[in-house]
This record gives sequence, C-alpha cells and structure tokens, in this order.
Amino acid sequence: MDTAICGRLALSPNHVFNPKPGNKQSLCKGPCPSLGIPMAISATGPGKGGSVLERPVIEKTTPGRESEFDVRKSRKIAPPYRVILHNDNFNKREYVVQVLMKVIPGMTLDNAVNIMQEAHLNGMSVVIICAQADAEEHCMQLRGNGLLSSIEPASGSGC
Repeated sequence: MDTAICGRLALSPNHVFNPKPGNKQSLCKGPCPSLGIPMAISATGPGKGGSVLERPVIEKTTPGRESEFDVRKSRKIAPPYRVILHNDNFNKREYVVQVLMKVIPGMTLDNAVNIMQEAHLNGMSVVIICAQADAEEHCMQLRGNGLLSSIEPASGSGC
C-alpha cells in the first residue's frame, strides 16, 4: 500500500517512520517547520512494522552571475558626506583640538591641529569624509561640544 505524505522532517539515514494506511498527515520535526520536503512513503507489508525512509535528493542552486538577484547590485552605497568645521571666535585653539580628538575616531594630534589651523585661516576645514549617518553623528557631537560644524555631500572629485 502506498501513502503520500507531505512531511516537514529533518532526515538522516537512520530515521524510521511507521505509516498507517490511509493516514494523510503533515509531520513536523525540528525547530523550523516552514522548511519542508514533500516525500512519498511506501509501506511494504500488511500494514504492520515500519519502513525506512530514503534520503531524498535535493538539488541546491546557488545564485551566480546569471541570477536575477545579485546581492552586490542590491546594496546601495551611501554617498559620502563631508563634516566641516567652521571658525569661531569663542573657543580656544587647544579646546578645538581636544574636541576633534575626542569626537572623531582615529583623529591624531597632528591632524587635529592641521584641521583647526585651516579652519582658523580659511574660515572652514573638512574634518572627515564618511557616510551620511556617521557625518550627522560627528556633526552633532562637535556641536554638542560648542564647535560650529556642518555637513555637505562630498563631490566626486573630493573623495
């Protein structure tokens, strides 16, 4: 007697299933019942005893270059933004250097001094070029420490 069962079952060579004639149930075993393997089970004999399930052949497909969905193409690269430090007449130069080193990750003393000097001489200086979310965060932290700062999209020639 043949019984068709749509089962969701983690299979191994040692799994044994005892079907009952005419029983059409869905089986679930394992933590993820949404992944299923349709299978047909043949019970040999008068309905007593068990049958051993054969491991089904599952074809695995991996997306290649021909795939309609390419993960690399689906990720949008965030455009870069500049964090700009503006000169002010209230903060001392040493304080500006300390804040730059505290707020910007990896900022060295030499870079902080150069940025501060450029802002003092030219009215503004680019502090860092980064993703928009990071630029907004750096700008808010600089402002939170009393420095004048802004962000703007970085042009293609400035990167």
